[in-house]
Amino acid sequence: MGIRYYVKHPVLAVRKVLYYALGNTIGRIYYPPLLYKSRWFSGLTALGWEWVTRGLVNQKLRGINSKAWWPVTPYQKVGSPDNIIFHVDDINNFQMPGSYFQAFGRIVIGKGTYIAQNVGIITANHNLQNLDLQAEAKPVSIGEKCWIGMNSVILPGVELGPHTIVGAGAVVTKSFVDGHCVIAGNPAKVIRHLS
Repeated sequence: MGIRYYVKHPVLAVRKVLYYALGNTIGRIYYPPLLYKSRWFSGLTALGWEWVTRGLVNQKLRGINSKAWWPVTPYQKVGSPDNIIFHVDDINNFQMPGSYFQAFGRIVIGKGTYIAQNVGIITANHNLQNLDLQAEAKPVSIGEKCWIGMNSVILPGVELGPHTIVGAGAVVTKSFVDGHCVIAGNPAKVIRHLS
C-alpha cells in the first residue's frame, strides 16, 4: 500500500505509526533482536510491528501464550514453545486464529512453510489405558515450503518432506518423507505427485 492509500485513510495511517513506535521501542525490550531481522519488519507499515504490539498486550500483559519468545495471536494455543523450531521469517504462521501447536515433543517447521487457520499439530495423544495420562510424545517434522491447509490435523510422529501440500481437513496419521506431493483425506493419502 502506497502513501496515497494512507492519505485517504488517515486513521489507518495513525494506527500503523503507533504499531511501529510501540513495536520498535517497548517491543525491543521483550522480544529478541533476531525477530526484527525477519522479512516482517521491512518498513514502517510492515505487519510485524502490529504483531509485536498486539503480542505485548496479549502475551506480556494478559499472559496468553506468554512463554513464546515470538508474537503469537491470542486466538492460538501454543503449548511448550521451547519445543517448536522454525525460521524467524515464518512468524506469520503464529498469527492465524484457531491453530493449536501441542509441543510436548519437538515440532520442526521448515522455512517457507505456510500453516492455515484451525490447524492442529499434535505430538502426544492420551494414554489409551489411562486417559488422565499423556502417551509418550513423538516429534513432528514439516519440511521446507509445505502448505498445511485449513482444519488439518498432523498427528504424533509424522514427518512431511519438502513441498508437501496438505489438503484442507486432512488427518495426517503417517509420514510422507519424500514430499513433493499433495495429500488429503482421513487418513491422508497421496492424491497427486508434484514435479
